Amino acid sequence: MTVKNLPPDARPREKLQMRGASALSDAELLALLLRTGIVGKGVLQMADELLQIQGRRTADGSARGFGGISGLLNATDEDLRQVKGLGPAKRAEIMAVLELARRAVAQRLTERTVLTDPQAVKHCVQLQLANRRHEVFAVLFLDVQNRLLTLQEMFTGTLTHSSVYPREVVIAALRHQAASVVLAHNHPSGTVQPSAADIALTRTLKAALALVDVRVLDHIIVGPGQSLSMAEEGLM
Repeated sequence: MTVKNLPPDARPREKLQMRGASALSDAELLALLLRTGIVGKGVLQMADELLQIQGRRTADGSARGFGGISGLLNATDEDLRQVKGLGPAKRAEIMAVLELARRAVAQRLTERTVLTDPQAVKHCVQLQLANRRHEVFAVLFLDVQNRLLTLQEMFTGTLTHSSVYPREVVIAALRHQAASVVLAHNHPSGTVQPSAADIALTRTLKAALALVDVRVLDHIIVGPGQSLSMAEEGLM
């Protein structure tokens, strides 16, 4: 069923105006962003398919679903190119929404003390890293009041002592004049439980940064839809 065939109070735009954005489903919100469907497929159906289980394909072999809003918003432009009906304008709008979300969370952290808003830290890291296909190691550099100075992606690939260089992290901390840091990386496998290598790496970086009086406050591991704080788990 197309949007124009729905009762007025069931159409996404009218529903939002009458009841607020929180009353809309993920598919309805996405439909508002997409605005139009394609021949033979209404915008609501298109939105619903984009949010279905990641990896499914349409009959013509094009990409179908990204596994929910989080997966879609963390898709790359190349991922979106595989979806029939997502032209340059729609792809740009989806990626712009993601960037706005990242900046909004980052701004929140620059205005507040990180230690009093741990959920915002996790949200920031999830938006940045959770749906990456490869492991990415990032560092949140904080000022003396534990407010965010910047989030910097530093290394990619399997995280081991040979792929993450403590010297580079120390140099970056000094360059940003950071008083403390939060370490972060993603697990593309989906599990957020730290490995022995994750724990060893955390301790190595903690010792290296202590030499220049920079504290490691936490190491956050994220995956699609979940996160873990090593500090909260007593693994620091």
